[in-house]
Amino acid sequence: AVVEGERKTAINEGFRLIAAYIFGANEPKAKIAMTAPVQQQKQTIAMTAPVTQQRTGDLWTVRFIMPKSWTLETLPKPTDTRVSLKPVPATRFAVITFSGVASTEDIEKRSEELRRYAAERKLPTTGQPVLAFYNPPWTLPFFRRNEVMLQLAS
Repeated sequence: AVVEGERKTAINEGFRLIAAYIFGANEPKAKIAMTAPVQQQKQTIAMTAPVTQQRTGDLWTVRFIMPKSWTLETLPKPTDTRVSLKPVPATRFAVITFSGVASTEDIEKRSEELRRYAAERKLPTTGQPVLAFYNPPWTLPFFRRNEVMLQLAS
């Protein structure tokens, strides 16, 4: 889903849109499990972590990564036009992992740290950072896993 606004508002809105999709706002109203790993049953799709967010101007792209066992042809069709299914090609990233609640300040600090790391090692990067969140909001902050990812240029 692509949503506009401040980062935290955008992740909440994008998450809500995609969550509606996996909870049945799709054809044929298939339920898609939120936790990973989960057992798969007929008409159930296990969502893999992470949930990602990436900025383009004032727009944020929020993504759930679907399991490899599904294809664009076999995933249920979203009923909300703001939700789309798109393939994401294999890509290499430089990544920094951190725990806690991912505040804007933490994300900016980690993004700058990762940019310095890549520059020091002459790893060319491209695009805006991708933010990855692995845990539900009720997870205690010190158990949370977050990542800032920079795509490596080919």
